[in-house]
Amino acid sequence: MLSSEQGLSKVKPDSITNILTLRYDPTIKPNLPKKTWSDFKPSIQEPSIEFIEKSIQETIKKQLNVSSVKKICIALSGGIDSALILTLIKKTIPDIQVDAISVKFANSVDETDSASKIAAELEADHHIIHVENYLHELPKAISIIKLPFWDLHWYYVVKKSQSLSKHLASGDGGDELFGGYTFRYKKFLSLINNNSTPLEKTKAYLSCHERDRVPDQEKLFGKKSKFSWESIYKTLIVYFDNPLSPIEQVFLADYNGKLLYNFNPINTKILNHFGVEPISPLLSEDMISYALGIPFQYKYDKTKDIGKLALRKLLSKYHIDKLIPDEKLGFNVNTLNLWKFFGQSLCQEYLIDSEVVKDGWINKDWISKYVYKDDLDVRYVNKFLGLLAFEIWYRLFVTKDMSANTTLN
Repeated sequence: MLSSEQGLSKVKPDSITNILTLRYDPTIKPNLPKKTWSDFKPSIQEPSIEFIEKSIQETIKKQLNVSSVKKICIALSGGIDSALILTLIKKTIPDIQVDAISVKFANSVDETDSASKIAAELEADHHIIHVENYLHELPKAISIIKLPFWDLHWYYVVKKSQSLSKHLASGDGGDELFGGYTFRYKKFLSLINNNSTPLEKTKAYLSCHERDRVPDQEKLFGKKSKFSWESIYKTLIVYFDNPLSPIEQVFLADYNGKLLYNFNPINTKILNHFGVEPISPLLSEDMISYALGIPFQYKYDKTKDIGKLALRKLLSKYHIDKLIPDEKLGFNVNTLNLWKFFGQSLCQEYLIDSEVVKDGWINKDWISKYVYKDDLDVRYVNKFLGLLAFEIWYRLFVTKDMSANTTLN
């Protein structure tokens, strides 16, 4: 998005179009190592559950000074990844006090009940954050991450965590490393065949992320953004032009996508801001290397459409799997209801006469065409929330006429 951390006022067209189309910017420097197709070649016969368990435990012991740390927090969504990490924290350090943190978003599916059952089973204190208006503190969150993203549930989790402990554990990386995006795999396989070209597979992959873009995507940009589909395809096609199987190619694209250039860098900036140390056992160097070499059939069962097979097997060892709901959404806000109760009015307030329109980055006609519609498709809602984040970022760092302490009501 920016030419440098210091040069926040310099906007890069490629960054804008990437963020508003892919929801990540591959031009920023990632914290995690970027991987190539050769890293995803299967290097083991069958995954060792014992190795995965030991690796997680070793990371927990390494990142926590067991003799001095008496209390730790964990982001507990109620899904497989965070439940497994909590289970192994309690096994590795039985006497440590654990505060589990979950988020309950207004007008959204409430999955905190399953998280509460897991916390009770593993004797962790459970804290539920109630968020009425997900966008309320967006300027503050964007001022911290210095990037124009709106889906920042991690801000609320870490903000709560820093009042309880200086260490926050999570199951980050489970989806990308162990095959958690089953909805994407199933659709991708249905859109391709054995004769599909790399470009056709690239387009199929984009179709599996349809919530990230709109049918008239190219029309929302102003001339200054210099949007082109060719540039988007160029970013992704390398992941589909190699000898890997189609599913492994999706794993490759997923790892080198939002994990590297959205979730991890954003979460790291928020953690650093609040002075909280991350405990991320699934993202250790050893775990990443090992997980990438696991054959896809031990991650994803195409017939049953079930992912994270290795992690499920390990969790079943402790009989915690029975507490995991069949369909897990994670920390998920209902964007249609968010639009209805807060998003639409905020987008009308900030985008009709926006700075990003005035300066030629975004097309005013596109905004005017949709912003007053009450029954918008979820893809357009997501896009408007992305534009709202871009406008706020722009006012914070380019025009500098907004305070980070501004609240959105």
